[in-house]
Amino acid sequence: MINEFINYKGVIMKKELLVATALATTLGVAGVAEAASATYSGHLRNGVKGKDLDSAADETYVAVQQASFAVSVSETTDSGIKISGSFDLSNESDGSTDPSGLTLTFTDGSKLDLIEAGSAYGTHLASVPGTTGEIGVTKDSNNHAPTGLTYASSNDSVGFEWHSAADFAGVEGLKMGVSAGFGDDGDAATTSTAENSYSVGLSYVTTAGDTTVTVGGGYMNADDSNGSTLNDKANSTAIAVVAATGNLTVGVGYAGGDYIASNAANSGATATNAAMEVDDVSVTTLGAKYVSGDITFAVNRVDGEGDDKAVQATASSANDGYESTSASISYTVAPGVSAILGFSDSTSSNEGSNIAASSGSSWYVGALVSF
Repeated sequence: MINEFINYKGVIMKKELLVATALATTLGVAGVAEAASATYSGHLRNGVKGKDLDSAADETYVAVQQASFAVSVSETTDSGIKISGSFDLSNESDGSTDPSGLTLTFTDGSKLDLIEAGSAYGTHLASVPGTTGEIGVTKDSNNHAPTGLTYASSNDSVGFEWHSAADFAGVEGLKMGVSAGFGDDGDAATTSTAENSYSVGLSYVTTAGDTTVTVGGGYMNADDSNGSTLNDKANSTAIAVVAATGNLTVGVGYAGGDYIASNAANSGATATNAAMEVDDVSVTTLGAKYVSGDITFAVNRVDGEGDDKAVQATASSANDGYESTSASISYTVAPGVSAILGFSDSTSSNEGSNIAASSGSSWYVGALVSF
């Protein structure tokens, strides 16, 4: 009986297990030897969301159950270059696998993203504080006013984004990024997709006494696959400034330009129709966050507008508009577990007229469990 076991590297193992371990190591079985390192993360969000629309007499509420699970893999070559990537098993209950591209991290601290790389101007925007919870009323599809600073982010999946190391060009606190996407989608007649796109972004962090100030933004331009449109698919500049002092963080951001809205539905139509030119686009966002022990208070305000019209139309019309004010309180119950209470009030307008079915208030009560 005793002869069935052996001391292997200080661990008492059964002979059969020892043989299996040795074979697996020799053959390079995945997860045992010659495999990249992997980590995982995710969350479970459960709560109740209520909506009181301007068009409805009675308030409605529904259960909201969402989850995410992501896996990150990485390995470092003998030369010191880190190769990494990730994929979603689920993202907010979408139930599909969504792999990312590859990221190469070099020994000087710079990085290169390949495939679905993103836009440098969005990457380097300073992060204006936002609220927490599943709050908000869905904007009407006829309304092409932007709801965020990165409304112009349009890239083909074939592309790259380069991130500089810290203290770019010898300037302390400065980082730079450049990105491009290369599309070959043909000539669209009524729809709109991005062909070639280019973006540049800068961010700068400095301190003034006890306050840390971050300034970031950039420029985005993308060609349109539809040769009939007057505007580019995207042509926008964005900037944001955030200041943090102790437990208080405040920020403001602005973006403006023009773009092409894809597959816009004409007012009153039930089907999806032609693309739309959107001019005189602007969006401003303001936010503040205060942390007191286990409690986080946050408020946010968004104001966006844009003048949409049919392809090749030049005459100005009344602007579409979007306004939203929100607030939330998050309480850390235990490590990785938070209770959330949120509220928002928003207004959506098309051609200067309020859209009652897409305007109103909403609230959320729920919990977030992260790992």
